[in-house]
Amino acid sequence: MGERVYIGLATTFHDPAIAIVGGDGRIRFAEATERYLQYKRGANCEPDTLMRMDGLLKDHCAPDDDIVAATSWGLRFTGLIEKMAARGHFSLDSIIEAGPGLNRSLVPETAERALISLLYGKQRTAGLGLLTNLHKAFGHTRLSLRRCQHHLCHAALGCWTSPFDEAVCVVADGMGEFGSMAVYRYRDGRIDELEHHNGRESLGYLYGLITELCGFDRERGEEWKVMGLAAYGRPDDQLLDLIRRLYRIEDDGQVRFADEATIRDAVAALRAHARPPEAPPLDAADLALAGQRAFAEIMTALLRRVEALGIARNLVLSGGCALNSSFNGEVLARTGFERLYVPSAPADDGNALGAALLAWHEDTGRVPPMAGGFTSPYLGTDIATAALDRAVAMGWTPRVRRPGGDLHREVAAMLAAGKLIGWARGRAEFGPRALGNRSILADPRPADAKDRINHRVKRREPYRPFAPAILHEHGPAYFEDYQAAPYMERTLRFRPAVAGQVPAVVHEDGTGRLQTVTAEWYPDFHRLVGAFHDLTGVPLVLNTSFNIMGKPILHGAEDALAMLYTTGLDAVVVGDYLIEK
Repeated sequence: MGERVYIGLATTFHDPAIAIVGGDGRIRFAEATERYLQYKRGANCEPDTLMRMDGLLKDHCAPDDDIVAATSWGLRFTGLIEKMAARGHFSLDSIIEAGPGLNRSLVPETAERALISLLYGKQRTAGLGLLTNLHKAFGHTRLSLRRCQHHLCHAALGCWTSPFDEAVCVVADGMGEFGSMAVYRYRDGRIDELEHHNGRESLGYLYGLITELCGFDRERGEEWKVMGLAAYGRPDDQLLDLIRRLYRIEDDGQVRFADEATIRDAVAALRAHARPPEAPPLDAADLALAGQRAFAEIMTALLRRVEALGIARNLVLSGGCALNSSFNGEVLARTGFERLYVPSAPADDGNALGAALLAWHEDTGRVPPMAGGFTSPYLGTDIATAALDRAVAMGWTPRVRRPGGDLHREVAAMLAAGKLIGWARGRAEFGPRALGNRSILADPRPADAKDRINHRVKRREPYRPFAPAILHEHGPAYFEDYQAAPYMERTLRFRPAVAGQVPAVVHEDGTGRLQTVTAEWYPDFHRLVGAFHDLTGVPLVLNTSFNIMGKPILHGAEDALAMLYTTGLDAVVVGDYLIEK
């Protein structure tokens, strides 16, 4: 007789993902669907795609297992939108008739209704791909469906993968079931809800509005561009005051959004400062900075109010707003919390794993075994080299070799010589950051390295920064008020004395979104960074995701070869292979 296996499905209309947790509570697999599809964000796609589930089931489950599918939206909410659908709310005519006017969520009524309709569709089809392929793979349909509350999925992922025994958890995003923020107490493995914001107001949607005003696309997830652009802005109190017309912060730290009439007037005033399509992105830098300042002001007020509850000195942040690495680096300085944890996938893709863990906990009553320790983000697909094996066997061997035990030293020497290297080894990272298994790497010392990668490889805007992946023991020498950042989840300020030594990874405002590298957390990547340090005396490398702008992080060896021969990369490492131009 097999065991019960839990398959989490992130079922929002964006960032679908799948996660598999065994009967022992250990994570077997977790990956965003965009990686397999090679379609950025996987918008409006199913997490359990028909063409993929057969292989995943065979790789991670046994034929006689019972399968529990856990989705990332709760039963009460799905019941509500079922009733809305029955009343015709999601017909095309009804959505169009809702009109273009803004509501308190800062989204046009028609757009919001359309998004909820897409979300409704995903709940109706959840698990069908899994069911079809379960029969195909194993000849049975022993499958049951659980629906898990959205914000609780965020909290479960954050709390149970954190190194803490107790913490307060704050979830903030664009939209949950009935609001955009919740607060939880985490203690002795228990997650208890303390507060849940009810209403259409949303900090995530506010940042999305700023994203659009800066000339970017919120549906494509281009909030990253606002964060990068803000470093080039000058403080403009007039712009900040216009944004502040959208909300107010009460004396007790509560944040209240304005009424709809005030919102319409304020947004109209802000649109006068929007970047025209033909203008360069830097023209919106002051607006980006004002938006980032407003975000930080609101989050600081929320966190200080939560801190005053006296629950714990440890803070877990989850939800899409926890991807704001610029603010994350300021949290400890702005509040009295002593330690901060942000999971590797705090946004909706991470809810696949949160849902699977919740369903497992519901059945067993136990705490997941990774709780209180380090949770590796290397949970996705292993890089396959079968295509390269076949190519070599057929005689396609120009500049293709296996350096064996010398690989890390040889690649370190290539980096030190100014080469741009694609690095794909082991299992893919879960979450949006490349953390040393699907990375493009470079020497951080040449001042032109950033421009070379942005122009020749990534093909993206020149103002966007790159991350320093640094050996943990050298962190305090390079960063002020150093904090370990295993998932590249926060930015810290470089010490001025060393910033000039590594200009390619120092952003315009003197910060860097760092990845902390230790031998325990990232043994293979640590060997490479360590080899570079031995050669150069510099304990960090430039690290950015292995992709070009507009595409997800690569999925297979074929993707790596395509990038090698269509961009300015000098070489790629795929598994144990080194392929040079």
